[in-house]
Amino acid sequence: MRKPEVLAPAGDMDRLRAALRFGADAVYLAGSEFGMRSAPANFTPEELREAVSLAHAQGVRVYLTCNTIPRSDEMERLPAFLAHAQEVGVDAFILTDLGVMELAREYAPKVELHISTQAGVANYAAANALHRLGASRVVLARELSLSEIAVLRERTPPELEIEAFVHGAMCMSFSGRCLLSNYLTGRDANRGDCAQPCRWKYALVEEKRPGQYMEIETAGEGSYILNSRDMCMIEHIPELIQAGVTSLKIEGRAKSAYYVSVITNAYRQAVDWCLEHPAEPVPAWMVRETEAISHRPYSTGFYFGSEPGQETVHGGYVRDCEVIAVCDGRQGSDLLLTQKNRFFRGDVADVLEPGRRPYEVPLDAIFNEDGEPLESAPHPAMRVRLRSDAPVSPGAILRKWSALEGKTE
Repeated sequence: MRKPEVLAPAGDMDRLRAALRFGADAVYLAGSEFGMRSAPANFTPEELREAVSLAHAQGVRVYLTCNTIPRSDEMERLPAFLAHAQEVGVDAFILTDLGVMELAREYAPKVELHISTQAGVANYAAANALHRLGASRVVLARELSLSEIAVLRERTPPELEIEAFVHGAMCMSFSGRCLLSNYLTGRDANRGDCAQPCRWKYALVEEKRPGQYMEIETAGEGSYILNSRDMCMIEHIPELIQAGVTSLKIEGRAKSAYYVSVITNAYRQAVDWCLEHPAEPVPAWMVRETEAISHRPYSTGFYFGSEPGQETVHGGYVRDCEVIAVCDGRQGSDLLLTQKNRFFRGDVADVLEPGRRPYEVPLDAIFNEDGEPLESAPHPAMRVRLRSDAPVSPGAILRKWSALEGKTE
């Protein structure tokens, strides 16, 4: 099988470092303008230069999102933005608008052009037309099945790369082209400012009885009638490769560095496993890692044609695991930890490090900075000493799995 690219999100410098540390082949991020996610910190011009330098030092490519639909009064700022991106070494732009695409070819001709999922590429004719206009990659509409992707692959030039989302949140609107946020809040989703009203809890109100909220479902918690499931394709990497997908995209620029660490590591390990063991299923521990972050119930989206990925009953998040500490290093016989969430003497930590299967370390002997024994670590960011000969590396993430896996919040 061809080795696909593992493409990770980077909403800021911490999340970029997490993606690099845990094995991404490429990252996608936004500058201070023209990206479809305004909630993350994103990258200033100087931070973008630093980000590209860090990524390239590790052989990782950087794709810059310019995928909003800009208005005419914004277009004058684009040439300088695009030229700066080329100057600092960005590898590709992710674009939606044809005018932006044309400006990119003029002001940053050395930068590759990737067509955003916002463009809704769903057939080979559209992919070929965009390739003739200079695109080296298309990010497919999320509504395609694997069989449809295979047809598109067969009828497009082999040098045209195909990118597809494999993990994370899905939009209830076609490839993200939604007006709901703009209508309800004045925040334009197509310019990076989505308020996510599809995730809100709704009830029914009859116009002559204002203030009387009637549940749409009888479950007692209302109905998240627009709320989509999250996507998870970690068990189907061989099928994605067979269909012709060359880049596996993880959603989540607005999510935490921990999310980026866990999911990038899981897909990195799973891709490498599938290439080395093509006839064997992905190991259970890699699949379980996708449960180690807060998420909505998972589905495979439209890839197998039968499930659209819309969740209309359960609107909560599933959370099976929480971070309890980060390892800062070792001093003699003690590991030095910074507490993130409360833990107790006698707990067992699940340790996440890059490039390896998570392993357990008992927290049997914990002390404060003065060497006094502790029964628990209750205070945020407190320093804790753990007496242990376990070879835990600096930066390792210590976690605790819930005794009731599958609980919702």
